[in-house]
Amino acid sequence: MKKEDIEYTTVSDISGPLLVIEKVGNVSYGEVVRIRGPDGKDRVGQVLEAAEGKAVIQVFEGTKGLDSKKTSVRFLGETMKFAVAPEILGRVFNGTGQPMDDQPPITPVERRDINGAPINPSAREYPKEFIQTGVSTIDLMNTLVRGQKLPVFSASGLPHNDLAAQIARQAKVLGEQEEFSVVFCAMGITAEEANFFIKEFERTGALGRAVLFLNLADDPAIERIIIPRMALTAAEYLAFEMDMHVLVILTDLTNYCEALREIAAAREEVPGRRGYPGYMYTDLANIYERAGRIQGKKGSITQIPILTMPDDDITHPIPDLTGYITEGQIVLSRELHRKGIYPPVDVLPCLSRLMKQGIGKGMTREDHDEVSNQLYADYAEGMDLRSLVAVVGEEALTERDRKVLAFTEAFETRFVTQGKDENRALEESLTLAWELLSDLPREELKRIRDEYVGKYLPKMEG
Repeated sequence: MKKEDIEYTTVSDISGPLLVIEKVGNVSYGEVVRIRGPDGKDRVGQVLEAAEGKAVIQVFEGTKGLDSKKTSVRFLGETMKFAVAPEILGRVFNGTGQPMDDQPPITPVERRDINGAPINPSAREYPKEFIQTGVSTIDLMNTLVRGQKLPVFSASGLPHNDLAAQIARQAKVLGEQEEFSVVFCAMGITAEEANFFIKEFERTGALGRAVLFLNLADDPAIERIIIPRMALTAAEYLAFEMDMHVLVILTDLTNYCEALREIAAAREEVPGRRGYPGYMYTDLANIYERAGRIQGKKGSITQIPILTMPDDDITHPIPDLTGYITEGQIVLSRELHRKGIYPPVDVLPCLSRLMKQGIGKGMTREDHDEVSNQLYADYAEGMDLRSLVAVVGEEALTERDRKVLAFTEAFETRFVTQGKDENRALEESLTLAWELLSDLPREELKRIRDEYVGKYLPKMEG
């Protein structure tokens, strides 16, 4: 008798999204389970904990309507898998990997384990090469490179969904021969937000080169645990089997971590910081570390995880642990948002640790790095001057200080600010940066070598 033919009716407990079954044998962690409720309908589950004669199962569709007497369970002897094929491009999937776009099911080339395969560290290639997002504050000052994981730290009420959709529409690798695609995964979003993302992709024609995974707020929380893994499985297929450069956007990782905490509480685990499970670091690392480049493979996976910081607290466990694992961060500012600036990127706490690997002569432009450093230096000084003006008034400033203050205002209103459909090429961002710097005294451009100042500044002054 095959394993999947054995039907167990020994359910002993149902708690939240979890189901406990006893008197079972030969059960493996992560094994897929078929659950039949009193209504005769099947649900899918996964073994979360396996002990001698006992198993704890997480039910993806939720346990509502199940009872311990009329519920049966079959163990299928395999892990959770996602069907992959070239036809997944242009499709929209739900939290269990089923199409939700009223199109025919995918005819799979293969079914892949959603947990992926570990990448040998010695087989990894160092992330490099510029990815253009069309957003000046990212492209010029916090450059994204292929194979990098660069999170966006946002907060409730800030336009991170608009920024995510804009990056997904506009992102591209420079070069005519490069195949590029986007895997977009949204967790715990409202139906309104889901419609927004679908319409944005359809309106701009970006859906044809994208794969969307959507988990709604009223879907079972347990689905939020598997949907990013499904999205990354699709990305790995596109990158390493179809030789594409894939940008994976994951939003909102805070909802994912809340689901993780909910399941840990249902399992009565000892809580860690702020009630989150102690293994959250490892769990997040399992997601983030699936980005990268592999020797001998043409494709690559680049990640932009987006998370909302509870109480705008960047020291909260979710952004804190994310910062340890990833290579920098883009931080959105509530103060800039109040001023009506979009995207409200606060460049001072932002960082791209791998930026220098993908910029410069032969990759972007020779003056890229030094222009970025000059912008940072002058904007930081201008922010200090703003604080000073609040105390002593603008009359106490020197003429030079007033110019730096004016630069700071122009930097926010002209450089940081851009339209939601405005796709700026890197050359445009650099030109705009030189225009702003031309309003400062030439001797103030101390972070840019003289040959670049002589080459690019006169064009702006003229």
